[in-house]
Amino acid sequence: MSPALVLDTVGLHVLHNALTNIAAEMALVMMKTSYSTIFNEGLDFSTVLLDREGNLIAEKNYTPSMMGAITHTVRWTLEEFGEEFFEPGDVVVHNDPYRGNCHIPEHMMMKPIFEGDALLAFAGAIGHVAEVGGKAPGSFASDATDVYQEGLRLPPVKLLEGGRYNEQLWRVVLANHRTPRNTWGDFHAMIGALNVGEQRLLSLAGRYDLATLREGTRALIDYSERRLRAEIEALPDGRYEASMLVEDDGVTPDPFEVRVAVVIRGDEVIADFTGSSPQVRGPMNCTYVVAASAVYNAIFCVTDPQTLIPRNSGCYRPLRIVAPAGSVVNVQHPGPSVGGNTDLQPKLIDLLLAALAQAVPERIAAGSGGSSSNLLFGGVHPETGAYYSNYHFDGMGSGATALKDGNDGEITRHSNCRNTPIEVFEHRYPLRTLEYRLVPDSGGAGEHRGGLSTQRTLLVTADEITFSALFDRMRIAPSGLFGGGAGLGSDLLVRRAGEGEFRRFDDAFGVASPTKFTNVVLRRGDELRYRTPAGAGFGDPADRDPERVREDVAEGYVSAGAARALYGSGAVRP
Repeated sequence: MSPALVLDTVGLHVLHNALTNIAAEMALVMMKTSYSTIFNEGLDFSTVLLDREGNLIAEKNYTPSMMGAITHTVRWTLEEFGEEFFEPGDVVVHNDPYRGNCHIPEHMMMKPIFEGDALLAFAGAIGHVAEVGGKAPGSFASDATDVYQEGLRLPPVKLLEGGRYNEQLWRVVLANHRTPRNTWGDFHAMIGALNVGEQRLLSLAGRYDLATLREGTRALIDYSERRLRAEIEALPDGRYEASMLVEDDGVTPDPFEVRVAVVIRGDEVIADFTGSSPQVRGPMNCTYVVAASAVYNAIFCVTDPQTLIPRNSGCYRPLRIVAPAGSVVNVQHPGPSVGGNTDLQPKLIDLLLAALAQAVPERIAAGSGGSSSNLLFGGVHPETGAYYSNYHFDGMGSGATALKDGNDGEITRHSNCRNTPIEVFEHRYPLRTLEYRLVPDSGGAGEHRGGLSTQRTLLVTADEITFSALFDRMRIAPSGLFGGGAGLGSDLLVRRAGEGEFRRFDDAFGVASPTKFTNVVLRRGDELRYRTPAGAGFGDPADRDPERVREDVAEGYVSAGAARALYGSGAVRP
């Protein structure tokens, strides 16, 4: 054993780095050993360490949308079963949205870490499994009306018991997923990450005595709480309200409303969603932890955008969320919720930032594209004869701020994921990318311009592919701040083989929503084109530096005609 770690400022910094390095190594294992592109290319997962009470002590958080689940899921399982449920070598899995998880595709795995007979901590991995059954390939049924249409739901159950496979559970899972080979590989990537977390934490415990390790993690949690409370206390006290309409739920064409009041009171924040619409019939509902993740994301953006405060359970103690049960931000059984995590949550972040703009306008971004632009597809690959399924998302424009233009082609701020490179995409799936580009003139005008959206055109090269989609912000575009213009909304079109023009899917196939549909079959030679939503502008366009406008025109971000119309003829050289 090394000399005892002194838990002063330096010692706590050493311990924090050691713990976060373990979480980062766990994430590397998942990325390098997984089968699905959503993990090894998209990085739609997070890896964590938690203490024996389920408190977060370290993370590699690739996907902030999972923050709420990370802080609730293990603790929920502990409260349901108690510590005695766990034994050395166990791995527990669950994806139940009514037990602290995000939505059906997100699977949380947890492994208890024992030092002798004593439970020391938990290693955890949470990730979006690309195909989990349900009514649609890719497990994103945009017209689902209950949770049973969304995929196989697992309460907390042991995938491994004492280090041995629970073979009966594996048989059930693999029989219900359309791509069992990928599930097998991705589950083992998660298990491998947990094993590495266990090994590295036990090694750390061998270097420093257990009492010091436990005391140090508690001190780090208390430190993070003090730091975040100090940042909140520097914000102006008050009650700041905002509301928004979301264009449809995938089943009915009617918009629904979300309302929030953000109360800053001393060193705490209360986000109250009272007054929001009752849960909707389609899958655009949020679970409680999804609404919580949005609150955490927005508050961290305002108080600690550089992530200088260690991310652990202490960061969450000053934040309280009121989300009425049975509302669109706290769905109750058997309501569907697959779209709430991916496409309502980013708009909740924008809503919270719009409320906070009344308190700290200099720290806030205008509305982002706010849609993950979920595209799901599956079928039998013509070259291999094997069934495939994929969940694909693309970058959109982010909102401008008081200091800079929005980012172009960025995956939504609640996920931080990467899109799949075209070379990998075309190698794995029978689709050819005819076009992939930024969309000129899409970003909202302003003193600082909104980020540009992306446009992609795909050609079907198989006899048939079954598609589903869950896009948003086609009819209700992202909103600007302080005189900034709205970003361009999304679009989703199809051109059947032999036809001359692209049409909306509701026109071509009679689906209820032009951007949310399930199990539409496209055939060889058909083309699918979609545009993601763009970011909104910040500030009056008249205040934009003319040289910046000329640069935009020269780079092709803004056309000369649009520049004259939005920024004045003097901003563009003849």
